[in-house]
Amino acid sequence: MFVSLSDILTWLVQYKYAVMLPIAIFEGPIVTVIGGFLSAHNLLNPYIVFSISILGDLVGDLLYYILGRWGRSTFLMRWAGLLGATDERVEKLERHFEKHSGKTLVVGKLTHGVGSMVLIAAGASRMSVGKFVFYNVLSSLPKSLAFVLVGYYYGQAYRQISGFLNYVALALLGLVAAFLLFYLVKRLRERFKI
Repeated sequence: MFVSLSDILTWLVQYKYAVMLPIAIFEGPIVTVIGGFLSAHNLLNPYIVFSISILGDLVGDLLYYILGRWGRSTFLMRWAGLLGATDERVEKLERHFEKHSGKTLVVGKLTHGVGSMVLIAAGASRMSVGKFVFYNVLSSLPKSLAFVLVGYYYGQAYRQISGFLNYVALALLGLVAAFLLFYLVKRLRERFKI
């Protein structure tokens, strides 16, 4: 996390919505929970908190999409090559996103910690921007509403919620890293016949 939770809380009380959007782009879930908490104390409007949360989520996700879309031909394919990505596999990914783009994006968005990889893959597969925005907003609506409600009713526990989200993200990231490491070792063993 770039800033402390108490800093975010102080900034939101002092500057309100002016700082909420930039923070929501990078720290969406926790700033939404804190915004819900402040709404319960009549310091913020819950409808505006909800709207900013969705907008911040969309802007942040579009940054990942752009990274995948325009970074595909430069650095992404170089790194993907180390993991065994070939032109054939990239075409397979594109076909997958053509058939299952909505489901894949919604599941990726609701999976805290792994979503960024799905967002980058959506851009790399050249998913249309309109479709990306539609499914992104569709999945952000219940997610943002849940975080506002958690903050509104259980906001005093925002530190524990943040810690829980961090543990979930780390666990999912660890599983993905272990899978990638296993896959990389398998590919290297096949390549060098070990």
